[in-house]
Amino acid sequence: MKKKKLILEDGSEYVGLGFGADKDAVFEIVFNTSMAGYQEILSDPSYTDQGIVMSYPLIGNYGITDEDFESRTVTPAALIVRDLNENPSNFRSICSVSEMLEENGIPGICGVDSRKLVRSIRDLGSRRGILTDTEVSLEEGIRRIKETEVPHDAVARCSCKKKHYSRTANPKYHVVTLDCGMKSNIVRMLNKNHCNVTIVPYATDAEEIMSLKPDGLFVSNGPGDPEDVPEVIETLRALRGKLPMFGICLGHQLIALAGGAKTYKLKFGHRGGNHPVKDVRSGKIEITSQNHSYAVKEETLKGTGLSVSHINLLDGTVEGLYSDEDRLFSVQYHPESAPGPQDSGYLFERFTDLMKGV
Repeated sequence: MKKKKLILEDGSEYVGLGFGADKDAVFEIVFNTSMAGYQEILSDPSYTDQGIVMSYPLIGNYGITDEDFESRTVTPAALIVRDLNENPSNFRSICSVSEMLEENGIPGICGVDSRKLVRSIRDLGSRRGILTDTEVSLEEGIRRIKETEVPHDAVARCSCKKKHYSRTANPKYHVVTLDCGMKSNIVRMLNKNHCNVTIVPYATDAEEIMSLKPDGLFVSNGPGDPEDVPEVIETLRALRGKLPMFGICLGHQLIALAGGAKTYKLKFGHRGGNHPVKDVRSGKIEITSQNHSYAVKEETLKGTGLSVSHINLLDGTVEGLYSDEDRLFSVQYHPESAPGPQDSGYLFERFTDLMKGV
């Protein structure tokens, strides 16, 4: 390992040891509060182009396993941790975190004060940064951050390039999923709930989706600003009311935008498996897993036909929407991540209930 440096656009610097790919990277820095699941986090397409700070100090102790990838394309910009374990103890492990990152061209830095860094993000918000060599001056690092454009094509890079399928035994329903950067466990949960799944690229239009004769439409999670994918918004606007619809995370934001609501960027986002969310209709509180930078503006929902179903008990943000008339609902959190571990699984059953007309 050689020394590396993290420079943030506010002028702060953190020096540590590099691992993974030996390269520079410019990114938005975010943090995740999960105590486990670093492989699922790293392989979640929603983290595309972001530098992830893990608040839990020890990362890598159980290695990387072949079965636990959420996507085969690993797309974060960087990983920042306190302590890195390069000698994992796990009979299923196929490689270390550092080896997996190196294979995918992603740099990392360890040995930094991650607790101080997380506090900085909470206090000052998400910012852009650069992971580079220690010889790079602060002024040069900030100049390179400013000269690097913020990408707006993350969904296009994460989405599948052609239609594909995931079938299950004894299916009852056929679900088309718009892949905006979908996690694999979402497909597994749909299969588990008796759904054959046809996964289509994010830019698939309404006419082609309807030609597949689905019983329902699922809109997936994904990275970036929801306003960067107007083609998906148009598709959802055209399909609203024509078939049952369920959206998660980015899919939730896109359903809101298609209905005429607005979204905004949060100070530092919601990331981790410990967010309490209240179902306002039942009064039930769920412990949820989250990963997003944007939220729906509640005051813009008037006139959209969408009502709030869930709220975040930490900051009061909108966590779910529904329209009984149009047979659609969405949640900002990830029910397939099972942090409860079973708190939110009922949402997939709610979707199948809509498809069978209950």
